[in-house]
Amino acid sequence: MSFYKLYYHFVWGTKNRAPIILPEFEERLFAAIIAKIKDLDGFVHAVDGTSDHIHLAASVKPKIAVARFIGEVKGNTSHFVNFLVKPGFDFYWQEEYGVLSFGEKDLPAVVNYIRNQKKHHAEGTFREIMERTSPEGALLE
Repeated sequence: MSFYKLYYHFVWGTKNRAPIILPEFEERLFAAIIAKIKDLDGFVHAVDGTSDHIHLAASVKPKIAVARFIGEVKGNTSHFVNFLVKPGFDFYWQEEYGVLSFGEKDLPAVVNYIRNQKKHHAEGTFREIMERTSPEGALLE
């Protein structure tokens, strides 16, 4: 493998922005996200979210396309909730996602932003660029 340092900030929401990421299984969902990323040979720097969306800072090896990576994470985790955590719950992700690349010097700030999602959204201190999931300007407010 060649040398690489690739850092990405992903954000994606539940289908129709339904508030279905429930406190009763939120930690298990985060653990499933982390496990899938390890399976994909990636590295999680931070994962958190609110009742209707997830933020993830991860490093992904260049051997896997970013679209494939996030598609596999989303597909695996919706299956995990629907079949293992809450069978018949109808847990689905929206098709869209946002992804930003950033440099290593910005990693602490991105990790801090992600770890404080609930506070940012409760206080309205979220950063629009880090909440965007489509080019038309759709935000996860």
